[in-house]
Amino acid sequence: MSKSPENITSFVLFGALGDLSLHKLIPAWYYLERENMLSDELKILGVARQDLTKEQFQKKILGALNSFVASEYLDDDVCTKLLGRLDYCCCDLQRPESYPNLEQSLKGWSKPIAYYLAISPSLFEQVCDGLNSINILTSLSRIVVEKPIGYDLESSKEINSKLLKHFTESQIYRIDHYLGKETVQNLIALRFANSLFSSQWSNKGIESIEITAAESVGIEDRWGYFDGVGQMKDMVQSHILQLLCLIAMEPPNRLNDQGIRSEKVKVLESLKPLGEAEIEKNFVTAQYADGEILGTKVPGYTNEKNAQNASGTETFVSIKAEIQNWRWSGVPFYLRTGKRMASKTTQIVVQFKSDGHYIFDQKREKLKGNTLVISLHPTESISLEVYTKPHGVDNNKGLRSDPMSLDFIKTQKLLNIPSGYQSLLMDILQGDQSLFLCKEEVELAWQWCDNALESHKKSDQELYCYPAGSNGPRESELLIQSDGHRWYE
Repeated sequence: MSKSPENITSFVLFGALGDLSLHKLIPAWYYLERENMLSDELKILGVARQDLTKEQFQKKILGALNSFVASEYLDDDVCTKLLGRLDYCCCDLQRPESYPNLEQSLKGWSKPIAYYLAISPSLFEQVCDGLNSINILTSLSRIVVEKPIGYDLESSKEINSKLLKHFTESQIYRIDHYLGKETVQNLIALRFANSLFSSQWSNKGIESIEITAAESVGIEDRWGYFDGVGQMKDMVQSHILQLLCLIAMEPPNRLNDQGIRSEKVKVLESLKPLGEAEIEKNFVTAQYADGEILGTKVPGYTNEKNAQNASGTETFVSIKAEIQNWRWSGVPFYLRTGKRMASKTTQIVVQFKSDGHYIFDQKREKLKGNTLVISLHPTESISLEVYTKPHGVDNNKGLRSDPMSLDFIKTQKLLNIPSGYQSLLMDILQGDQSLFLCKEEVELAWQWCDNALESHKKSDQELYCYPAGSNGPRESELLIQSDGHRWYE
């Protein structure tokens, strides 16, 4: 019988003064503190290049808490308790001679230690080598890395090989923050704990599935980074394909990290490659132009700050994907993601098949099947649209469709916190890798995306255009309409 992972009470945060840390991770630690989820022994060491005292660092962290924690949840006593856990180390990660400072800062700290790399992937190898040089790594140490894990298959393999120089696969935690969201975690319970859905969850009961991740924001100050990446690599390779895996995977033999991750790998292995023959009908890319969002005019992609006048980078992608296995043969998976769209919306829409015979109106041959909407944003909820008879003596024949909804925030009286990092931080401390990506997942996702992008590059398909504030280009609508379906708005 395998030994349970040891709980960790020493945590090192590299890049402690970066945007990810201040905007997401520090607030997540705060919410965990607020809910009394953290061990009294837990200590957190922030590491960055700035020459600060511990008190100066804590002051910056307090400023981040005041800026990025919702005012209704902010509590002075909780802030004080969290700040009491924090220490600081000035360390230039690119200079090997700086790492003894880190060793000195961690003297007397309990082991094993978790190391969170909230830094550029270009620094991963230097940090891992630096940690190894001061002899503070053990076989139980944990290393946490953020996406992007590379920018294509080859670079992802290179990053993984660098991590594996000093850590085993069981020690590496590759984060996708989408997987920390309550609704995403509930996909497994929804599918495998409810016979109403599990009995219908295949091509026998499901007509089609949509996954949408729409953002209303543009590139903002990230134009230089984004233009070298694009929406396919930024969103589809990670977030979208992870949601697809959880929707489509087989029930694992055991509800643990190995069981869940192995089933997700099987889904990625079964994804039909998008070759040149499939691109024209199954793949659409586009770029946003000048438009309007909530009454405010916003610039197009090439008119953004620091933009170049001409760019072929896509800010929108829609794809018809197919999973080639017994469960999903013939079921289209429609994937859609874009920036500067009408609203920020992340949702999964499962369209069930109809019964085939419609008795309520003899002029119609069938009734559309029920629709299940799994929302990650703006709400975290699950809604099943069902048909009922309208109330009233006069309404004997018609039907109406109404949602049966479950709002996790309201029903379970949860804090309305959208990031999902709280759950992932707790899993790191407890040694649970279920919601983290394994090496095979990352590389298979890159392989599929690389293949699609290469096929698109070889095709004659143009980069389409859509006005900011819309739901994407007309060609995206045509992609799904060609199968007799429509995007769920």
